[in-house]
Amino acid sequence: MTDLQVRRVRFDFAGQHVPFNWNPQRPAFSMQCNLISFFAPGFEKFIVDATREALPLIRDPEIVEEANAYLRQEAQHSAAHTSHVRALTRRWPGLRQTMDEVTASFDRLTATKPLAWRLGYTAVVEATFTPYFRVFLDHDDKLFAPGDERVASLFLWHFVEEIEHRSSAIRVYDAVHDSYLYRLQTIGGVARHIHEILGIISRGFRAHVPYADGGEYAALIPAGLSVKALRAAQRATRELSSPDQATYAGVPRRELAAMLTGLVRSQAPRHDPATELLPPLAARWFARFHQEPKSAARWYSVGEAGSR
Repeated sequence: MTDLQVRRVRFDFAGQHVPFNWNPQRPAFSMQCNLISFFAPGFEKFIVDATREALPLIRDPEIVEEANAYLRQEAQHSAAHTSHVRALTRRWPGLRQTMDEVTASFDRLTATKPLAWRLGYTAVVEATFTPYFRVFLDHDDKLFAPGDERVASLFLWHFVEEIEHRSSAIRVYDAVHDSYLYRLQTIGGVARHIHEILGIISRGFRAHVPYADGGEYAALIPAGLSVKALRAAQRATRELSSPDQATYAGVPRRELAAMLTGLVRSQAPRHDPATELLPPLAARWFARFHQEPKSAARWYSVGEAGSR
C-alpha cells in the first residue's frame, strides 16, 4: 500500500490583495516562487496526462496504486497554484496571457512527444526537487516566515508533498520504459523547454506588473538558461537587492555544496530518491497536518513557533 496521502488544502487567495513581491526581505526568492506558480499548473497537467496514459501499461499493482495517489497530489498542486495565479491576474490582468502561453507550451509537448519522453521529462525534473527544496525548508525562518502567510503556506505544502512523492515519477518511468540511457537523453530537451518557459514568464512579469507594484523584481528571473540571460539576472540581483536579501544569504556553504551534489546525483544511474536526506520540517509538517489539517493553510499563525 502506498504511503502517499492526498491532502486538500484551500488557501484564501480570494480576499485581500496578494502582493507580487510577497516576501520583500527576499525578493529573488519571491520571484522564484511566483515563477513556480506559473510553471506548476501546466507542468502538473502534463504529469497527470502522462501518468494516466501510463497506468494501463504498469503491471505492478503497488506502483499503480502509488501512481494514482501521485497524480492526485499533483492535481491538487495544480489547483492551488491556479488559485494563486488567479489572485495575481485579478490585479494584473495581462498575466493571464503569460499563464496561457505556459500551459500551451506544455500542451504542445503532450501532443507531440511520445509517452516515454514525457515520463522521462517528469522523472528528470522531479528527481531534483528533494535536494533543491531541502535548502529552502531548512531555512524557512528566512525564506517563508517573514512573507505573506498565504503564499508561504502554499509553497511549504507543495514542497513537502514533492518530497513525500520524490520517488514516484522515476518509479512510473521505470515501470513503463526502464531505460536509463533514454532518460539521460531527455535532459537536453528538458533544458530547452525550461529555457522556453523561463523566457515566457520573465517577459510576462516584466510586461504586465508595473515597477510600483514590484514588477522591477521580475528582472531577478533569468529570461532563459543562456549565459546572457543568467548574467543579466545576476546584474539585476546586484542592482535591486542587497547581499543579505539573496535567496541563499545565511545558508552555510556546506549546505549549498550538498545541494549541488544532490542535483548532480539525482541524474545518476541507479539513483533512488528514497535515500535522500530529508528536511526535518517535512516530518513536522506531516505530523501537524495529521493533528490539525487547517494549519496547512496558515502555517505560521497556527502555532508553528511553539512546535519548534
